[in-house]
Amino acid sequence: MTFHLGHRDRQQLQALLNEGPFAKEYGRAQALLWLAAGESPGRIGSLLGVSRRTIYHWAERFQARHGWGLADRLADAPRSGRPPTVRGVIDPLLAAIIDQDPRQFGYRATGWTNALLRVFLDEVHHLTVSRKSVSLALARLAIRWKRPRHALALRPETWRQAKGGLNAA
Repeated sequence: MTFHLGHRDRQQLQALLNEGPFAKEYGRAQALLWLAAGESPGRIGSLLGVSRRTIYHWAERFQARHGWGLADRLADAPRSGRPPTVRGVIDPLLAAIIDQDPRQFGYRATGWTNALLRVFLDEVHHLTVSRKSVSLALARLAIRWKRPRHALALRPETWRQAKGGLNAA
C-alpha cells in the first residue's frame, strides 16, 4: 500500500503527538507517520499493539476524511452500542427537586419515588433513565429515604389483660 503525507499533514501530526491530550489519536498519528515513512503495517501494528488490518483501516479512514479537520480525521468512527450514560447529568436535576412536593409538579403523590423521578425526568427533561441510574444518582447525592413502615398487625401491650391472661387483675 502506498501512503503519502503532505508536509503540512506531517507537521500537524507530529505536533499533535507532542501536544494533544488523546492517546488513541497519538497512536493513530504515529502509525500514519510511520506508514508514510515506509514502515510495514505489520511492524507498525506490532509496535502499537494492534493488528496489521487496523493500520490499514486507520490509513483508509484518514484519506477518506480529506477536507475534515485533523482531529476529526483521527477520531474514532461513530459506533453503535450502549448509549452514553446520564451519570452526572441527572444529579443536579434531582437535587433541585427532591426537597419539593411532587404535587407542585402535578403528580398525585406526596413523596418522590424512583419511578416518579423517572417519569419526571422523562416528561420535563426528556431523559429516559433506568431505575439503577436514579438510585446511583441519589446515592451520589447522599439522599436517603425509607418506605414507611406500618405496624398494622402488632398487638397492643395490654392484650393479655384483655384476654384474661396472667396479668389480668
